[in-house]
Amino acid sequence: MRLSHLLTAGLLVSAWGAQAAPAVAEPPAPAAKVETPASAQEIVLANHRAVYDLSLAEGGGTRSVESARGRIVIDFRGDACRGYTMLTRQVTELSSGESGPRLSDMRSTTFEGGKGREFRFKTTTLTNNQPAAPVDGTASEQGDGVTVKLKGAKSFTVEGPVLFPSEHMRHLIEAARAGQATLSAKVFDGSDDGKKIYDTFAVIGHAGTGPAADTARDKPLRDGPLAGMPHWPVRLSYYTPGVGERTPIYTLGFDLYENGVSGALKLDYGEFAILGDMTALDIDNQAGRAAAKESEKGCTP
Repeated sequence: MRLSHLLTAGLLVSAWGAQAAPAVAEPPAPAAKVETPASAQEIVLANHRAVYDLSLAEGGGTRSVESARGRIVIDFRGDACRGYTMLTRQVTELSSGESGPRLSDMRSTTFEGGKGREFRFKTTTLTNNQPAAPVDGTASEQGDGVTVKLKGAKSFTVEGPVLFPSEHMRHLIEAARAGQATLSAKVFDGSDDGKKIYDTFAVIGHAGTGPAADTARDKPLRDGPLAGMPHWPVRLSYYTPGVGERTPIYTLGFDLYENGVSGALKLDYGEFAILGDMTALDIDNQAGRAAAKESEKGCTP
């Protein structure tokens, strides 16, 4: 994915109008230089279009959220030479006895350079059919840090290293392949108002193949070409930058496949949680083979 990105999680927080946190804090390791383990096989992120239906997770939480429904559509294209483009559309409706229904419609376009040194993003959002100010900007690696430039706002620089979404995904896959149990990194994905850099901390489980334990979800992953692909359960927590033990803003749980596709989504805000069930998956194998060949011979001008 954003997910990657993870524009999806940031939008749900904004749409509900609160930043709820999971009850259990997981302090991240210091955000020092991100080390990438050596990988015998080059990582090729799949060109794909995925559709996820959203619903309210049962049990847990304290907030009076009576129902949730919606859909995420993600279209991810590109390769490590030419860069990656991701188009995202998410419509979410949350209902509460206290405040009534809240409908959010978000559309996002991002581009990330293949070497993870530049990132462009634009997001438009409607909440109950009322438009919010668009978020439109760029981020680029500047020495040891990242400079973010937003239209209509003052630019700012954050000390690095900072990863953009696709590069972060590659780091997670490399760590999972190497058998690492955790990975910490600073991440910028342009979500929310485009001004936030997150500290992230991932807990990575043991590799599995074949259908996930919950066989009622993610039918395209159980019956399609990814049914036998290695995947790892990941719990990725997002924190406000700082030091010491902190409580996550939100936590994203998912099964990470070796080609960057994600299943078994769960976005946990502590007071409520949202499940994402993949209902459709189209993979462009031809583009994937071309990307693998380019990677093998090295990127050409």
